[in-house]
Order: sequence, then C-alpha cells, then structure tokens
Amino acid sequence: MSGRILITGANGQLGTVLSHELTKKHGIEKVVVSDINPQTNTPFIFEKVNVCESCELNAVIVKYQITQIYHLAAILSADGESDPLRSWKVNVEGWLNVLEAARKHNIQKLFFPSTIGVFGPLSAKVDTPNNSFLDPLTVYGVSKSACELWSNYYAMKYGLDIRSIRYPGVMSYQSIPEGVTTDYAVEMFYYAIKEKPYICYLEKNTRLPMIYIDDAIRATLEIMDVPIEKINVKSSYNISGLSFDPEMITAELRAHIPNFQIRYQPDFRQQIAAQWPISIDDSQARKDWGWKPKYCLDEIVALMIEGFRSAFNEK
Repeated sequence: MSGRILITGANGQLGTVLSHELTKKHGIEKVVVSDINPQTNTPFIFEKVNVCESCELNAVIVKYQITQIYHLAAILSADGESDPLRSWKVNVEGWLNVLEAARKHNIQKLFFPSTIGVFGPLSAKVDTPNNSFLDPLTVYGVSKSACELWSNYYAMKYGLDIRSIRYPGVMSYQSIPEGVTTDYAVEMFYYAIKEKPYICYLEKNTRLPMIYIDDAIRATLEIMDVPIEKINVKSSYNISGLSFDPEMITAELRAHIPNFQIRYQPDFRQQIAAQWPISIDDSQARKDWGWKPKYCLDEIVALMIEGFRSAFNEK
C-alpha cells in the first residue's frame, strides 16, 4: 500500500492490539501510532497527538504522508458521565477534526469505532437491528450517534470512504480496563487469577452483547479490506459476538478457578447497562462483507485466563 496508516488513541484497549496487527500486516514502517499520552520503549513510530488540536493532527498527516486513519481516540461510557462536556469535545470535535483533515489531505480510507451505546430505552432490546432507533441516554452514546451522522454526511457530501463498526463490550487481557461499562467481564479475570473476591457493579442477571478482542480486531481489518461497493451502511455496522451475564461468566470461570468468589453491588453503571441491548442483529454485516464471529464463551474464558497468567508471569 502507498502512504502510511495513522492510529489515533493507540494506547487504548483496541489500539494496543490493532497496532500490532497492522504492523504485522503492512510492516512497522507503514504504521504511525499516536495518543495524547506518550509511549515509552515502543517499537512503533509514535507521535503525541491531541485530536482536539487540528494543527497537531494535520502536521502528522503531512509529515508521514498518511493515506489511512483508524480513529480510536475517545472517552468511553462510564468515564464520560463524570465530565460530559469534555467527552463531547473529545469524541465529536476530535472526529470532526479527523474528517476535515481527511477531506483536505485526500485520505483514502477512514475507520471510526461506534458502539452499542448508541442504542437506548426505545431501541429493540433483543436482536437489535442495524437500523434500530437511536436514543442514547449517556454522553458516550449521544456523541457516538452524532459522529455516525457526521460520518454519513461526509461520505455523501465529500465522497470520503468511511468504514465503521458498533462494537459490543470487548474482552481482552492486553490492556487495563479503561472506563467501559462492560469492563466487569475483564476485571473478573484479574481478581480470579489473583485469588481475590470480586465486587461486581452490575446485577448478576444483566445480560449484554460482548466480543473477544481477536474477533473485534478481525472485524476491523475485514471491513477495511472489502471493496467500497460492498459498504452499504455509511453510518455504522452492528457486529455481534455473544451475549452473557455475570453469572454465566462466573460459572465458566469456576470451571478453571473453583474458589473464585463474587458478590454484587450495583452502582451507576447498572443504569447505563440497563439501557443497552441484550443481543445484536448483525445480519447486515454478514450480508455485506461476510462478517462472522469465531469465539464462544468457554473458548474466550480459557484464552483470557491464559493471557492474564502469561502477562502476570512477565511482570
């Protein structure tokens, strides 16, 4: 491929893994990773970039002759509620800066991550369709739904090639939880392996759509690789992995770590989770670009335990 790829928000849960996968695919010299916080001892080409500062963003695009951007910088669901105006600024104004830079510099392709958080109380709860009504009640969901509309606008008005996925909760062991309402499903493994009791902030029967990190990254790479004529959704595609609640994952965990203890103490994140779908209809993604998840719950639990144990042994 000509030019280079830029990843914004590369220090986060998705960016940590996506950076490695893109460098494996295209070569380390072809990928520029960026974040508001610097990386130390990194093998990557790294630039400190605040996406709210358009001059910083444009300078990096020109410096490295960027032709593709994966825009992952965002403030997520639980953290967003503590400072709504800052969340709106980072999530919406940051994306608008990327869109404007892409228009000015003729960027060939853009990726934008959306979320099941764009759905709210009036959205269908079971098998939520791609075109379901969007009525989010969190600033994260509001900002992401606004960004979906801006994506559609820039695609239609300026012809930008924008690809987007609405991620469910993502399960990974490669980075620490970062303020997502579904983080409980990652935190449980940390406590189980450390043989500590876990206090869950959701009710035990709160069932939510989730996805394993390898499926999430594969979906991201797949949607970016398909020809533009297959992209029929200009806002964002639903994708689904599986749905479970804390009790279901506890049962799977105890098959490996029988003494794992959990108790429930719901907080404000329970109110956020209660607005979201129980399951997601991703038939549009399956039809348009062949999406299909690979991992089931017992496989994910085994991989998460193995990954966390390896990470702990390396420290």
